[in-house]
Amino acid sequence: MKKLLYIFILIFTISIQAQTALFNNGSIQIHDQGQLGFHTNFINNAPFDGNLGLAGFYGTYTITIAGAFVPQFYDTEIANEDGVLLSLNIDNTNNTNFIVGDFRTIKTQSTSYLNFLTNAAYVGSSNFSKVDGYVAITNQQNFTFPVGDSEELRPLILNSSNVNSLAKCAYFRENPDNPSSLNTQFNTQQKPVNIKSISTREFWRLEGNINSTVSISWNQNSQLDLLTDDVNSIVLVGWNKTIRQWINLKATNTAGDLTQGFVTSDTFNPDNYEIITFASVTNPDDLASNILTLENYLITPNGDGNNDTLVIPELELSPNNTIRIYDRYGLKVYEDVNYTNNFNGFSNVNSTVFGKEKGLPIGVYFYIITMQDLQMDFQGFMYLAR
Repeated sequence: MKKLLYIFILIFTISIQAQTALFNNGSIQIHDQGQLGFHTNFINNAPFDGNLGLAGFYGTYTITIAGAFVPQFYDTEIANEDGVLLSLNIDNTNNTNFIVGDFRTIKTQSTSYLNFLTNAAYVGSSNFSKVDGYVAITNQQNFTFPVGDSEELRPLILNSSNVNSLAKCAYFRENPDNPSSLNTQFNTQQKPVNIKSISTREFWRLEGNINSTVSISWNQNSQLDLLTDDVNSIVLVGWNKTIRQWINLKATNTAGDLTQGFVTSDTFNPDNYEIITFASVTNPDDLASNILTLENYLITPNGDGNNDTLVIPELELSPNNTIRIYDRYGLKVYEDVNYTNNFNGFSNVNSTVFGKEKGLPIGVYFYIITMQDLQMDFQGFMYLAR
């Protein structure tokens, strides 16, 4: 019969302030079906991997996990109503059982987290037991992050187009305009005109470099009735790191009512965005007819400082855009992505354009503009003079 090793460690404390700690300097390993129960702080200063069996965190006082080496457990369990504070990562290779209490990490940074390695999973997450901080996955493609705060479980479902070498997620019940856990602000008024209102109740932070969709649920505490009276206008939005404004991540699936439901985003790259939250959008037809119109333009690239380039101020509302310009015969003479008022009467396409090196001929031109952020297309005329 296979020999089994059972290890039970119970270290009593005189008081919380005088709580002792278990130090690992390289002499501990959990064998198959072995059990190691932590009732005190754990300082891991040596490799602690290759473990099998169960590592459980129990008791009624907060347990802190710290040290120089990341411990790697096979099965992990938490039944500690005061929780476990992670000052370094914990790697889980098989299963984590949430019973009572939260794993907590430092939300001001994402360097400490509960990490689920390849094929690792969990059971039992609830409002009473979850991760109040960062959860990570390693070499996994799809995952539901059991994140929340001290009061509620607020999971985020990640579905990626490929395997994530590393992805992380945390939940914040904070106002994006002035979050207490992050040293930056995410102005909810810095948005394209098609985004009507953005939640100031909560947000998620997701890290990962694989194109993905996410699904997030809401409840009464999300107060989506402050954003809209139409559940079909609810979308997910992300704070773009490059242009520093909110971008519509769209909604490919929405279900529920304003008190509870969920929304699934379109595909996006998480690392392009700082945080994600709920928003409502304006009906595109109403937006086009009542808010935004483009004109016919006059271009006179003669160096006098007036109308020397094609300036379209409305494109500031949609930095993600494409412009194409055609002559009266339908020949494309100019194309640009994310246009920033660069057209000065010269062609930039590899086509046969008369007098291309000297500038385009005087005359009428036709433009087509696509504003991806607003999901809108415009077309009109431009007259080029010299």
